[in-house]
Amino acid sequence: MKPTSRNSPKLEELKLFLTEWINRTLKEEHIVVKSLEEDLYDGLVLHHLLENLGSLKLDVDKIALTEKKQRQKLSVIMEAVAKCLQLEESQLKWSVESILAKDLLSTLHLLVAIAKHFEPNLALPPNVEVETITIETTSTGLKTSNAVEYITENKENVEAQSKDDAFDELFSCAPDKLDAVKKALLQFVDQHVGKLGLNVRDIESQFSDGVILLLLTGQLEGYFLNLRSFFLTPASTTEMLHNVSLALDLLAEGGLLNFPVNSEDIVNGDMKAIMRVLYCLYAKYGTKEA
Repeated sequence: MKPTSRNSPKLEELKLFLTEWINRTLKEEHIVVKSLEEDLYDGLVLHHLLENLGSLKLDVDKIALTEKKQRQKLSVIMEAVAKCLQLEESQLKWSVESILAKDLLSTLHLLVAIAKHFEPNLALPPNVEVETITIETTSTGLKTSNAVEYITENKENVEAQSKDDAFDELFSCAPDKLDAVKKALLQFVDQHVGKLGLNVRDIESQFSDGVILLLLTGQLEGYFLNLRSFFLTPASTTEMLHNVSLALDLLAEGGLLNFPVNSEDIVNGDMKAIMRVLYCLYAKYGTKEA
């Protein structure tokens, strides 16, 4: 982990959150954690935490004073965690050696995995990421590579998935509300593309060629679209697909679209797919004045 990441406010927030969560969970056992790296490496706290959360009875000594005993204890604990979480060894972001070495990143990954499994409704701080640097020895010398690693889920991706679920439910369980949502989205679109002299009345047909979607995105995001980059009056399905794909790419690049959308669904007039895409813009600009 890069030194700059260690001082990240989001990382500090997660460390404090997990520390308080552990202390809350183990309050009756009079265990107080002050440092995640220093207080978890020997397996004592992890042992109590698993017994408390998962009613797991582990065949290990409560206290392990030597490094050999600590390694043995951690091996049993790690095996139990992997079994509970149903993870293969290749999926683990921690190891006996990394926990024993007081590696903060491994310790955080382990605690987050335990928390999400045993208390799925726990409101972990989202979007916690760190920059990591890996150094490898090669035949030509040392090779370094940088990467960004998420410790907790990206909230935008989770919310995007929730939107998918909401539209699935809307279409299958609440068709009576569908017209109201459709009307709100059409009014929102009309409010903005109306400035260009366009009128939008039908979701299934007027968005299938990608033109209005492109013009709407340009209006809201505040940039000019070069007329040579898309087909203003597409004459074929290929040209319509080009427009729709371009619009989806722009939305994704702008951080507005965080889930996969098939361009062909839009071209084919799939109302659910079109409404999901429009909602991405509505969620950000729905309260913006015309």
